Amino acid sequence: MNKGPFTASVTVVVPAMNEADNLPHVFATLPAWIDEVVLVDGNSSDDTVAVARRLRPDLRVVTQTGRGKGNALIEGFAAASGDIIVMIDADGSTDGREIFSFVAALEDGADFAKGSRYAPGGGSDDISPLRSLGNRALTGLTNWLYGTRYTDLCYGYNAFWARHLDAMGLDCDGFEIETLMNVRAAQAGLLIAEVPSHERSRIHGESNLHAVRDGWRVLRTIVRERFRGAAIPRTQVALAK
Repeated sequence: MNKGPFTASVTVVVPAMNEADNLPHVFATLPAWIDEVVLVDGNSSDDTVAVARRLRPDLRVVTQTGRGKGNALIEGFAAASGDIIVMIDADGSTDGREIFSFVAALEDGADFAKGSRYAPGGGSDDISPLRSLGNRALTGLTNWLYGTRYTDLCYGYNAFWARHLDAMGLDCDGFEIETLMNVRAAQAGLLIAEVPSHERSRIHGESNLHAVRDGWRVLRTIVRERFRGAAIPRTQVALAK
Protein backbone atom coordinates (compact mmCIF):
# COMPACT_ATOMS: atom_id res chain seq x y z
CA MET A 1 0.00 0.00 0.00
CA ASN A 2 1.32 3.41 -0.96
CA LYS A 3 2.29 5.41 2.14
CA GLY A 4 3.87 8.29 0.22
CA PRO A 5 2.69 11.83 -0.51
CA PHE A 6 0.41 10.74 -3.38
CA THR A 7 -2.71 8.62 -3.61
CA ALA A 8 -1.64 6.88 -6.83
CA SER A 9 0.91 4.05 -6.90
CA VAL A 10 4.10 4.82 -8.85
CA THR A 11 6.33 2.56 -10.93
CA VAL A 12 9.72 3.77 -12.18
CA VAL A 13 10.98 2.06 -15.35
CA VAL A 14 14.74 2.09 -15.93
CA PRO A 15 16.15 0.70 -19.21
CA ALA A 16 19.78 -0.30 -18.72
CA MET A 17 22.59 -1.97 -20.60
CA ASN A 18 26.04 -2.14 -18.98
CA GLU A 19 25.24 0.56 -16.43
CA ALA A 20 26.54 -1.16 -13.28
CA ASP A 21 28.81 1.78 -12.41
CA ASN A 22 25.97 4.30 -12.70
CA LEU A 23 23.16 2.50 -10.89
CA PRO A 24 24.33 3.27 -7.32
CA HIS A 25 23.98 6.99 -8.06
CA VAL A 26 20.71 6.59 -9.98
CA PHE A 27 19.00 4.47 -7.33
CA ALA A 28 20.21 6.78 -4.54
CA THR A 29 18.14 9.61 -6.05
CA LEU A 30 14.88 7.62 -6.13
CA PRO A 31 12.33 8.72 -3.50
CA ALA A 32 11.61 6.22 -0.74
CA TRP A 33 7.87 6.46 -1.42
CA ILE A 34 7.82 5.01 -4.93
CA ASP A 35 6.07 1.65 -5.05
CA GLU A 36 7.99 -0.26 -7.70
CA VAL A 37 11.16 -0.13 -9.77
CA VAL A 38 11.34 -2.12 -13.01
CA LEU A 39 14.81 -2.53 -14.47
CA VAL A 40 14.83 -3.58 -18.13
CA ASP A 41 18.18 -5.22 -18.74
CA GLY A 42 19.40 -5.12 -22.34
CA ASN A 43 21.42 -8.34 -21.92
CA SER A 44 24.26 -6.55 -20.13
CA SER A 45 27.74 -8.04 -20.14
CA ASP A 46 28.64 -6.40 -16.81
CA ASP A 47 27.09 -6.70 -13.33
CA THR A 48 24.13 -4.41 -14.03
CA VAL A 49 21.49 -6.82 -12.72
CA ALA A 50 23.50 -7.98 -9.69
CA VAL A 51 24.28 -4.41 -8.66
CA ALA A 52 20.66 -3.37 -9.12
CA ARG A 53 19.36 -6.27 -7.02
CA ARG A 54 21.86 -5.52 -4.28
CA LEU A 55 20.80 -1.89 -4.20
CA ARG A 56 17.10 -2.66 -4.29
CA PRO A 57 16.11 -6.20 -3.22
CA ASP A 58 12.46 -5.61 -4.20
CA LEU A 59 13.48 -4.78 -7.77
CA ARG A 60 11.58 -6.28 -10.70
CA VAL A 61 13.93 -7.29 -13.53
CA VAL A 62 12.77 -7.69 -17.13
CA THR A 63 15.27 -9.21 -19.56
CA GLN A 64 14.83 -7.40 -22.85
CA THR A 65 13.80 -9.65 -25.72
CA GLY A 66 14.37 -7.11 -28.50
CA ARG A 67 16.88 -4.33 -29.05
CA GLY A 68 16.93 -0.55 -28.59
CA LYS A 69 15.73 1.92 -25.99
CA GLY A 70 12.21 2.06 -27.40
CA ASN A 71 11.78 -1.68 -27.19
CA ALA A 72 13.21 -1.72 -23.65
CA LEU A 73 10.77 0.91 -22.46
CA ILE A 74 7.79 -0.79 -24.09
CA GLU A 75 8.68 -4.06 -22.37
CA GLY A 76 9.17 -2.24 -19.06
CA PHE A 77 5.84 -0.45 -19.37
CA ALA A 78 4.11 -3.78 -19.96
CA ALA A 79 5.58 -5.14 -16.71
CA ALA A 80 4.70 -2.09 -14.59
CA SER A 81 1.91 -2.45 -12.03
CA GLY A 82 1.65 1.16 -10.80
CA ASP A 83 -1.11 3.65 -11.58
CA ILE A 84 1.60 6.06 -12.77
CA ILE A 85 4.66 5.12 -14.80
CA VAL A 86 7.82 7.24 -14.70
CA MET A 87 10.65 6.65 -17.17
CA ILE A 88 14.21 7.61 -16.27
CA ASP A 89 17.66 6.85 -17.68
CA ALA A 90 20.27 4.60 -16.07
CA ASP A 91 23.26 6.80 -16.89
CA GLY A 92 22.74 9.37 -14.14
CA SER A 93 21.48 12.10 -16.45
CA THR A 94 17.95 12.17 -14.98
CA ASP A 95 17.52 13.06 -11.32
CA GLY A 96 15.11 10.81 -9.45
CA ARG A 97 14.43 13.59 -6.95
CA GLU A 98 12.45 15.33 -9.70
CA ILE A 99 9.93 12.47 -9.78
CA PHE A 100 7.84 14.35 -7.20
CA SER A 101 7.20 17.17 -9.69
CA PHE A 102 6.16 14.77 -12.45
CA VAL A 103 3.75 12.84 -10.25
CA ALA A 104 2.37 16.07 -8.79
CA ALA A 105 1.58 17.32 -12.32
CA LEU A 106 -0.35 14.11 -13.02
CA GLU A 107 -2.28 14.21 -9.76
CA ASP A 108 -3.07 17.86 -10.48
CA GLY A 109 -4.95 16.77 -13.61
CA ALA A 110 -2.47 16.08 -16.41
CA ASP A 111 -2.59 12.84 -18.36
CA PHE A 112 1.04 13.00 -19.49
CA ALA A 113 3.91 14.89 -17.85
CA LYS A 114 6.88 15.53 -20.12
CA GLY A 115 10.21 16.82 -18.93
CA SER A 116 11.67 19.92 -20.52
CA ARG A 117 15.22 21.20 -20.31
CA TYR A 118 14.10 24.48 -21.92
CA ALA A 119 11.16 25.34 -19.67
CA PRO A 120 11.89 27.95 -16.97
CA GLY A 121 13.76 26.15 -14.21
CA GLY A 122 15.09 23.44 -16.52
CA GLY A 123 18.54 23.05 -18.04
CA SER A 124 21.24 20.67 -19.21
CA ASP A 125 24.86 19.95 -18.37
CA ASP A 126 25.15 17.54 -21.26
CA ILE A 127 23.44 18.59 -24.47
CA SER A 128 25.82 19.74 -27.22
CA PRO A 129 25.15 22.81 -29.40
CA LEU A 130 24.48 20.50 -32.39
CA ARG A 131 22.00 18.35 -30.49
CA SER A 132 20.33 21.42 -29.02
CA LEU A 133 19.93 23.00 -32.45
CA GLY A 134 18.53 19.79 -33.88
CA ASN A 135 16.15 19.33 -30.97
CA ARG A 136 14.83 22.87 -31.30
CA ALA A 137 14.29 22.43 -35.04
CA LEU A 138 12.48 19.12 -34.56
CA THR A 139 10.42 20.61 -31.73
CA GLY A 140 9.40 23.54 -33.92
CA LEU A 141 8.42 21.21 -36.76
CA THR A 142 6.31 19.11 -34.41
CA ASN A 143 4.55 22.17 -33.01
CA TRP A 144 3.80 23.37 -36.53
CA LEU A 145 2.48 20.02 -37.76
CA TYR A 146 0.51 19.04 -34.67
CA GLY A 147 -0.54 22.33 -33.09
CA THR A 148 1.38 21.54 -29.92
CA ARG A 149 3.39 23.96 -27.80
CA TYR A 150 6.29 21.79 -26.71
CA THR A 151 9.60 23.32 -25.71
CA ASP A 152 11.65 20.08 -25.66
CA LEU A 153 10.76 17.17 -27.93
CA CYS A 154 13.69 14.80 -27.52
CA TYR A 155 14.04 14.21 -23.79
CA GLY A 156 13.68 10.89 -22.01
CA TYR A 157 12.25 12.00 -18.67
CA ASN A 158 8.49 11.55 -18.78
CA ALA A 159 5.61 10.23 -16.68
CA PHE A 160 2.04 9.26 -17.45
CA TRP A 161 -1.01 7.46 -16.14
CA ALA A 162 -0.66 3.77 -17.04
CA ARG A 163 -4.25 3.73 -18.29
CA HIS A 164 -3.16 5.79 -21.31
CA LEU A 165 -0.67 3.21 -22.62
CA ASP A 166 -3.18 1.77 -25.07
CA ALA A 167 -4.00 5.25 -26.42
CA MET A 168 -0.34 5.79 -27.33
CA GLY A 169 0.08 2.35 -28.93
CA LEU A 170 3.86 2.45 -28.74
CA ASP A 171 5.62 0.39 -31.40
CA CYS A 172 9.18 1.58 -32.07
CA ASP A 173 12.63 0.33 -31.09
CA GLY A 174 15.02 3.28 -30.93
CA PHE A 175 15.63 6.67 -29.34
CA GLU A 176 12.68 8.06 -31.28
CA ILE A 177 10.46 6.58 -28.54
CA GLU A 178 10.19 9.93 -26.72
CA THR A 179 9.07 11.69 -29.89
CA LEU A 180 6.53 8.97 -30.63
CA MET A 181 5.10 9.26 -27.13
CA ASN A 182 4.83 13.04 -27.35
CA VAL A 183 3.18 12.97 -30.76
CA ARG A 184 0.73 10.18 -29.97
CA ALA A 185 -0.18 11.71 -26.62
CA ALA A 186 -1.17 14.84 -28.55
CA GLN A 187 -3.01 12.84 -31.20
CA ALA A 188 -4.97 11.06 -28.48
CA GLY A 189 -6.07 14.39 -26.99
CA LEU A 190 -4.28 13.81 -23.69
CA LEU A 191 -3.77 16.75 -21.36
CA ILE A 192 -0.01 17.33 -21.40
CA ALA A 193 1.97 19.20 -18.77
CA GLU A 194 5.60 20.20 -19.26
CA VAL A 195 7.75 19.82 -16.14
CA PRO A 196 11.07 21.71 -15.88
CA SER A 197 13.94 19.26 -15.57
CA HIS A 198 17.71 19.61 -15.29
CA GLU A 199 19.69 17.04 -17.27
CA ARG A 200 23.00 15.95 -15.78
CA SER A 201 25.97 14.57 -17.68
CA ARG A 202 26.39 10.81 -17.96
CA ILE A 203 28.54 9.66 -15.03
CA HIS A 204 30.35 6.64 -16.49
CA GLY A 205 30.54 5.02 -19.91
CA GLU A 206 29.58 6.12 -23.40
CA SER A 207 26.16 7.00 -24.74
CA ASN A 208 24.59 4.91 -27.49
CA LEU A 209 22.94 8.03 -28.93
CA HIS A 210 24.14 9.15 -32.39
CA ALA A 211 22.92 12.67 -33.11
CA VAL A 212 22.65 12.45 -36.90
CA ARG A 213 21.39 8.87 -37.22
CA ASP A 214 18.88 9.16 -34.40
CA GLY A 215 17.88 12.66 -35.52
CA TRP A 216 16.83 11.22 -38.87
CA ARG A 217 14.79 8.54 -37.10
CA VAL A 218 13.04 11.24 -35.09
CA LEU A 219 12.34 13.27 -38.24
CA ARG A 220 10.87 10.24 -40.02
CA THR A 221 8.67 9.55 -37.01
CA ILE A 222 7.34 13.13 -36.94
CA VAL A 223 6.45 13.10 -40.65
CA ARG A 224 5.06 9.55 -40.69
CA GLU A 225 2.81 10.13 -37.70
CA ARG A 226 1.36 13.29 -39.21
CA PHE A 227 -0.32 11.18 -41.87
CA ARG A 228 -1.37 8.49 -39.41
CA GLY A 229 -4.12 10.59 -37.84
CA ALA A 230 -5.16 14.13 -37.00
CA ALA A 231 -3.76 15.73 -33.87
CA ILE A 232 -6.30 17.33 -31.58
CA PRO A 233 -4.28 18.32 -28.51
CA ARG A 234 -5.92 19.72 -25.42
CA THR A 235 -4.41 22.56 -23.37
CA GLN A 236 -0.70 22.20 -22.62
CA VAL A 237 0.67 23.67 -19.42
CA ALA A 238 4.24 24.48 -18.42
CA LEU A 239 4.52 23.87 -14.70
CA ALA A 240 7.20 25.72 -12.76
CA LYS A 241 8.04 23.37 -9.90
